[in-house]
Amino acid sequence: MKDTFFQRIQNNPIIAAVNDVNCLDEAIDSPADMVFMLTGNIFNLPEMVERVKAADMQIYIHLDLMEGFSRDAMAMRYIGERIQPHGIITTKSNLIKIAREMNIFAIQRLFILDSLSLETGIKSIHANRPDAVEVLPGIMPKVIRQVRAETKAAVIAGGLINDKEDVIESLKAGAIGVSSSNQAIWSL
Repeated sequence: MKDTFFQRIQNNPIIAAVNDVNCLDEAIDSPADMVFMLTGNIFNLPEMVERVKAADMQIYIHLDLMEGFSRDAMAMRYIGERIQPHGIITTKSNLIKIAREMNIFAIQRLFILDSLSLETGIKSIHANRPDAVEVLPGIMPKVIRQVRAETKAAVIAGGLINDKEDVIESLKAGAIGVSSSNQAIWSL
């Protein structure tokens, strides 16, 4: 699973972040190879995951934003065994640890608001060892460089990515990919 993620993102670093169920078709029709599902619920998630997989794309679900699931080991097991996305995204350290124990690809999402949240995020990466890290907002090249330098983690830039320049700057700073809900970015 890890190899496939890294091969795909190397071939196409743009990730379609879907925050509205009605935009899933556009993500599937886009040139992106991956979808970050930022919305959904216990009823519609299985069908959405199947649709994305049927389009030969990878899908990573943001567990914190899914309705109807608790944030515990049983929910993780259900998602891993029954829904079978390619991986999960979460801000929760305990879920990163559970996902790793269950051999589920885990992306830790970090909101960097100030120097304290940056320091806490770096400590969390060291403690949890996620498969990848998504840094938000993604328009902070210095922060991306610092996270990469201090953790050696695979970094994805996300949030506030609005144009080609934002994508280029994030990748030049060391991000391996860029996630965006801006549909114009999906076709870059």
